[in-house]
Amino acid sequence: MPSLAQAATNTENWTNMMAKGERKRALRGRAGRMKGGRGSGRASAGQVRLWGRHAVEAALKNPDRVHRKLWATREAIDTLDGELPSDFPVEYADVTDLARLVAKDAPHQGLVLECAALEDIHLDEVLDGDPERPIVVLDQVTDPHNVGAIMRSAAAFGARALVTQDRHAPPEGGVIGKAASGALEVLPWVRVVNLARALEQMAEAGYWRIGLTGAADATLAEALPAGPVALVLGAEGEGMRHNIESHCDALAKLPIGERIESLNVSNAGAIALYAVATR
Repeated sequence: MPSLAQAATNTENWTNMMAKGERKRALRGRAGRMKGGRGSGRASAGQVRLWGRHAVEAALKNPDRVHRKLWATREAIDTLDGELPSDFPVEYADVTDLARLVAKDAPHQGLVLECAALEDIHLDEVLDGDPERPIVVLDQVTDPHNVGAIMRSAAAFGARALVTQDRHAPPEGGVIGKAASGALEVLPWVRVVNLARALEQMAEAGYWRIGLTGAADATLAEALPAGPVALVLGAEGEGMRHNIESHCDALAKLPIGERIESLNVSNAGAIALYAVATR
């Protein structure tokens, strides 16, 4: 992973756009007075706000990120892996001030970073057909905690990408970033307009599309092929939409006991990814 020093290039691109007088002006003022206010977690227009040590550190090391500003406690800065460039825009603040920059009760761990959103990734960029690296497809999973947790598991088990429908997925931001624990920076996230059409493209690229549902007869182990796999997970409660289910090559269930009706979608995703990694 790139060092924090490599973040200087992207940061310089931002600071060069600032007026000379603005660059020289000393950083001052309380973090809580920044536009967005307490509990909003919103960044400036066109920017993304991330918090938590793993999420912020990964974003700082990501050469594809353009960084705008870091708010931090001095103690939290010392926990980062590597050193920030000397000219990196940092404003030191206490824990109470930082809490006003993030979503209510969010565990920021003394670090809040504002940066540009990642550039869009197209589906054809990730359809490489590597049989060991599944694609994870989410159908209307809207809880950012679940999406972030699934991203973390997907990155841990070597998934090629996460694919969601643009209109029915949470935006890139601090809640997903914290739950993903750094995976937001390393796992390609493809947003598509038409999820059914995206599944058709995966089939054309040689992927076997397996939809996870408790109503299936076969277990996931029985349904897994030897080649490339796309795991399709639906929203909790509603599951996959009928149109998405009809675009799967097979339906499969996890062999859980009768005393528990179902698993949280992020837990189910982690188990399914483990099954693919160990087939």
